[in-house]
Amino acid sequence: MTSSPANTGSRLASRFGLSDRIFEGPAAKKLASTIETGLVEVEEKLARELSSTDPLVDATARYLYEAGGKRVRPMLVLLTAQLGKGMTPAVRDTAVALELMHLGSLYHDDVMDGADRRRGVPSAHRVWDNNTAILTGDLLLGRASRVMGRAGEDAVDLQTETFERLVMGQLHETVGPRGDEDPIDFYLQVLADKTGSLIAAAAQAGAYFSGAKREYADALKDYGEKVGVAFQLADDVIDLSADAEETGKVPGTDLRAGVVTMPYLLLRASDVAADIDLADRIDSGVQKIRDGADPSILDGELSELRDHAVTARTHELSLQWTDDAVAAIKVLPRGAVREALTRFARQLADRTR
Repeated sequence: MTSSPANTGSRLASRFGLSDRIFEGPAAKKLASTIETGLVEVEEKLARELSSTDPLVDATARYLYEAGGKRVRPMLVLLTAQLGKGMTPAVRDTAVALELMHLGSLYHDDVMDGADRRRGVPSAHRVWDNNTAILTGDLLLGRASRVMGRAGEDAVDLQTETFERLVMGQLHETVGPRGDEDPIDFYLQVLADKTGSLIAAAAQAGAYFSGAKREYADALKDYGEKVGVAFQLADDVIDLSADAEETGKVPGTDLRAGVVTMPYLLLRASDVAADIDLADRIDSGVQKIRDGADPSILDGELSELRDHAVTARTHELSLQWTDDAVAAIKVLPRGAVREALTRFARQLADRTR
């Protein structure tokens, strides 16, 4: 017995984390049903690609996959594929490969950021160790290359470019801006590389490998990158007010670990004495935490930052990048796909409310 399209949005929301607000109206519900069918197939193939006869590899490779995830990138691939022939074999393979890339990058990110939790569970390097987590990430990136190769030379080029940008973004974030570089512009470029590049690859891949017009794929690449930046800016706000039970993250996790965020950068750019003092106290607290102090010593400063104008400004920036993303897809034909992409972008920014 098949489900009616009217119920599809709710099932998408519960299984893949997609909100009914993305798919509103009869045409959108039909579109959601098509995407859900494709996501089920992608999910099954993803599980097969992650499995291994080696018990250790099987456990580590499947760890973050089994912890959850919203499969945003495969969803975007399948959504934009509706601008062409739908889910072709190449579309399916790129959807799987890009999710494998995303998963692999999470293992690496958590090691480099010293993150304790991911998707509500202990980070892989906390369960095993740093080397095991890094090698697992490498393994998933290798499997992504194998899957992407099945889609042909253009798919390999897309993956190579995306992977290069992911690495460059992480490298630049690690090293930080040079003396002549503006820290805020530098940070936005890091976000575009680390997060925007993979979302851009997903958005354009669906259109490109389904045979849609080339101008659609180009517009979707621009859209995806801007959505990625907006997403991370929204996360910077959420980091200061996160519900630990819902996100698996302690409020202020990034700043306590010394990870730069936009509210901090805006605070540090201020010439107001009170702002300089708050930034200095945050820096001092971060150093004390590195030296072994309890992370709670920054609770007061993070509370001040949460209510500061720079955090509201970060939310405004997220909305601006969202508006730019929506403007980038004006070239797409009016209809359920463009409307869903618009709703998707706006929902990411709305998470901070």
